[in-house]
Amino acid sequence: MPRVPNYDALLVVSFGGPEGQEDVLPFLENVLRGKNVPRERMLEVAEHYKHFGGVSPLNGQIRELIAALEAEFDRYGIDLPIYWGNRNWHPMLADTFRQMKEDGIQHVAAFVVSGYSSYSGCRQYRENLDQARAEVGEGAPTYDKLRVFYNHPDFIRPMAGFVEETLGEIPEERREATQLIFTAHSVPMSMARTSRYQEQLTEASRLVAERVGHSRWKLVYQSRSGPPSQPWLEPDICDYLEAIHEEGVQDAVICPIGFLSDHMEVLYDLDTEAKELCEKLGINMLRTPTIGTHPQFVSMIRDLVLERAEHWNQRPALGKWSSSHDVCPLHCCPRPVRPQMTSRSTSKPEPS
Repeated sequence: MPRVPNYDALLVVSFGGPEGQEDVLPFLENVLRGKNVPRERMLEVAEHYKHFGGVSPLNGQIRELIAALEAEFDRYGIDLPIYWGNRNWHPMLADTFRQMKEDGIQHVAAFVVSGYSSYSGCRQYRENLDQARAEVGEGAPTYDKLRVFYNHPDFIRPMAGFVEETLGEIPEERREATQLIFTAHSVPMSMARTSRYQEQLTEASRLVAERVGHSRWKLVYQSRSGPPSQPWLEPDICDYLEAIHEEGVQDAVICPIGFLSDHMEVLYDLDTEAKELCEKLGINMLRTPTIGTHPQFVSMIRDLVLERAEHWNQRPALGKWSSSHDVCPLHCCPRPVRPQMTSRSTSKPEPS
């Protein structure tokens, strides 16, 4: 099999999640380290994991993605081993860099499981990668972070297919009046103002809605974890559901376009909380799948590696903006200034 020019391996970089009840508190302590969140709030969040046996689905879903990528590489004769490292739980990034160093890996392409630009979704992962390399020290592999892909055709087209299939479950006479709701993780306004996160999410949502031909759509947010005194992106999904109920909406299709897999926040915030609210309000709620291991998405990751390795002149992108840059500018997506915590936060801190 041919080697990919310039790279010895692909590194999949993710958020991480607990894989048993004994992991939950140490995991949350990693997530919240350096943040002024009261311990009682952390214990409250830990209770949510009991609904799922203390296991976040995220790690299992990353394993499935890696298996699909390995099969994709084999299919196309690409000799590129795949490694995996997390920000907050095992396998931790520093441990993965140690293993890569032992294996003789020198330079890797890093695929971050986040399709949008923001501090937490892009720059912080670069900081995590740099910190992991520093912990390993001399001989640690270097890396190139692959571009964000919010407007890549092999992301947009399958998402549009999911929406079209789910809308097809609504009776035809009610389909046009169905509210299509795109959701993403809320972030503080201080973070949103210094990144293109909101713009990119809006563009991805527009591209999907227009491809399906459904004009009644809205981008909303979920899973905020900051204090009520701190402004975050709104409207919240549950607030929006109550608002459309007052307008007489009968059917809602929710598309979690900001998430790549059915991890804890999708399962709890949408399939549990939002679903229960819709049942209470009398709204018929359906949810689309997340992209997961869709074959087009897996092929997209393969192409993101090849376009960078082989210096492709054409970078696939849909809509009004071209493909994102390969190398982030020096001051791109800066760390937001965090206010002091003055009251309890309102949701779960598992962004991905």
